[in-house]
Amino acid sequence: MLGIMGDVYSKETRSYVMSQIKGENTKPELLVRKFLFSQGFRYKLHDGTLPGRPDIVLPKYKTVIFINGCFWHGHQDCSKSTLPASNVEFWQKKILGTIARDKKVKLALNSLGWKIITIWECKLKNKEIANISMKSLAKRLMLLKKK
Repeated sequence: MLGIMGDVYSKETRSYVMSQIKGENTKPELLVRKFLFSQGFRYKLHDGTLPGRPDIVLPKYKTVIFINGCFWHGHQDCSKSTLPASNVEFWQKKILGTIARDKKVKLALNSLGWKIITIWECKLKNKEIANISMKSLAKRLMLLKKK
């Protein structure tokens, strides 16, 4: 499931790098928010009243959007989701725990009647791929707008 790659950093450097990763207001998240706003969608951010504190909440459409980091959420068949070679057991347990938590959150949101859209970080890295992803997102949201 999760591949392993050799680590290019020392243990101390890897620890520091991982500690600097943000959970909110990431570049991929800002990109999606800017796009949504430009298309006329208004949203809430990180709503703590909903399971999983979704990154973006579109209350009018009862839809939430999660922008997931490929590494942290164990994106299947993605080169960005390979485990570091050091401390493999720790990382595997951590990421599998995140995947399990994501499933529980989605079940909880579905049971509350929310629609869920997940956008993966790798689909926003390259401008060409990001444009395709944003067009796809716009189509899905436009269908909701018509309802």
